[in-house]
Amino acid sequence: MAIGNVGSAGPTTGQDALLTRPNTDRGLVGWLTTVDHKRLGILYILTSLTFMGFASVEAFLIRLQLAAPGNTLLSPDVYNQMFTMHGVTMVFLAIMPLGIGFANYFVPLQIGARDLAFPRLNAFGYWVYLVGGLFLYTSFFLGGAPDVGWFAYAPLTSLSNNPGLGTDFYMIGLFVGGIGTLVTAMNLIVTVVNMRAPGMTMMRVPVFTWLILVTSFLIIFAFPPLTVALFQVIMDRSFGTLFYVPEAGAMPILWQHLFWIFGHPEVYIIILPAFGVISEIIPTFSRKPLFGYPVIILSGIFIGFMGFAVWTHHMFTTGLGPVVNTAFALTSFVIGIPTGVKVFNWLGTMWGGKILFATPMLYAVAFLVTFTLGGITGIMLAVPPFDAQAHDTYFVVAHFHFVMGGGALLAFFSALYYWFPKMTGKMVSERLGKLGFWLMVPGFYVIFFPQHFLGLMGMPRRTQTYVEGIGFEFWNQVSTAGTFIMGAGLIVFFFSFIHAFARGKPAGNDPWDGRTLEWSTTSPPPHYDFVRQPVVNDRDAHWVQKYPDSVHGERVPEAASIPYDAHGIHMPGQSWYPFMTAIAMLPMSYGLLYNNWWVLGLSLFVIVVASYLWALEGVGGKHIHVDPDHPHGHDRHEEDAA
Repeated sequence: MAIGNVGSAGPTTGQDALLTRPNTDRGLVGWLTTVDHKRLGILYILTSLTFMGFASVEAFLIRLQLAAPGNTLLSPDVYNQMFTMHGVTMVFLAIMPLGIGFANYFVPLQIGARDLAFPRLNAFGYWVYLVGGLFLYTSFFLGGAPDVGWFAYAPLTSLSNNPGLGTDFYMIGLFVGGIGTLVTAMNLIVTVVNMRAPGMTMMRVPVFTWLILVTSFLIIFAFPPLTVALFQVIMDRSFGTLFYVPEAGAMPILWQHLFWIFGHPEVYIIILPAFGVISEIIPTFSRKPLFGYPVIILSGIFIGFMGFAVWTHHMFTTGLGPVVNTAFALTSFVIGIPTGVKVFNWLGTMWGGKILFATPMLYAVAFLVTFTLGGITGIMLAVPPFDAQAHDTYFVVAHFHFVMGGGALLAFFSALYYWFPKMTGKMVSERLGKLGFWLMVPGFYVIFFPQHFLGLMGMPRRTQTYVEGIGFEFWNQVSTAGTFIMGAGLIVFFFSFIHAFARGKPAGNDPWDGRTLEWSTTSPPPHYDFVRQPVVNDRDAHWVQKYPDSVHGERVPEAASIPYDAHGIHMPGQSWYPFMTAIAMLPMSYGLLYNNWWVLGLSLFVIVVASYLWALEGVGGKHIHVDPDHPHGHDRHEEDAA
């Protein structure tokens, strides 16, 4: 099937010709009060990349410490803080919010909507996430960062074992940040279920949006157990309860159950959006429709269900017994089947295609190889006798990074290069993009592949140093050398986007000859996304509009559009109240941390008042009047709506 040349925008449509309306909400106030899903998506992406930079520095310090036996660059206490904050940052503040950022920006565009169902709630979700992250990172300046691992096992978190404030920062920061994640997930579910364009049945929804929907349900069911566990430790440390105090008859293993009932679905909360990204990019650059679309959707749903049935494979060495270990080993094997099926779907899409190895496709292929290798070592660790030998070694570190770093992160880097032209209207230099790729991906393998060998040789993880002369030196030196290669790749990666902002070539509306609806509007999209809501006749909705004779080998009637509404498009107005409600949680958290009940009470009062005013704010916004028949689709004017 001939789809066309990359860079061709296809036939010009009313949406393609539309220019962004004049922005009357510029400056800092505009960003603080915005409820636009695209601006909030950009804020999520930029914030998560910033936290990723912090986590990269922490990882670099960890590897420098382990470059030689007996090294004293980091003290044991500082080392514990570094590996704890690296894990917490990457999981909760970087990779997961990066996927949420792409969901914020592109889910409404992919389903033909003008925004999320609850724009102000969406803004609140972002600001709460930012507050949680800022609160966590101020711990470095206020007595020490968390030092109990990103998993924070009890009773390491008890006051008797850990009297400093680091554990309190962990518990309160994640508790607050989780509120934002939960409300955003609810918002995405309502949006996908209720706001799809006419003709977009659930089996025509793009795979990225489908898997964001599954991910949102995972968040709804996975975060409450973690929230309960965090609340219990906060109560133990602040109010003297005894949920995790062994001397009082408590069972600290309860924390592990609650944490991993969240923790393993969290792996899929991170990886399913990455699967969705790959399912958008590979068909576009293979010039073929996605192979096995229904199978990918059903396998994603199955992964969502089974993700809650495997948590105990993180606890094979805790003494739960052979029956429990066997049951969870079997469920761990089963969940590998739908995950592996997706790999064959992606390979089937590439098979026989006219593949263009642009930068996004290179990262997508690297994802396929790296994630598959991580999946293989995951099946190895699902065998209880093998896990008993490798459980607390660097073999697990290597496995986890191949799945999360080499899996989700490479997919999201692919998404950044793929969707950057749509978000900014500018192209990233292919030369810089490919240079960053050929530094970053080999650097990643140099860092983490040797850690499989270290683990099999018995090197324990979470240790500040190791003994000289037992064979760990060489592979640790290789692993540390890889950080310089990957670090150079990350520098080029970030520079490529800065260069594109400053000197990037105009992208046009459809630089990749895209398949889905986000490519049918301008780059960047207007405030209202579409002047006319699209009508969808096929999964590859934009290809159908451009090539009605070619898609799926049969003629498909050209998609019509809903008649233009002469009364204009209504968009929600900006609001201070989501920002105020979220920001008040920062002093509230410090009030709880330092047992200052006046600050805590005043902050709660501000939250209640801001929430009340938010509820009474009404439905004001902008009526935006555009002329769809104007050669450039310029706005005629806009006016306030009561």
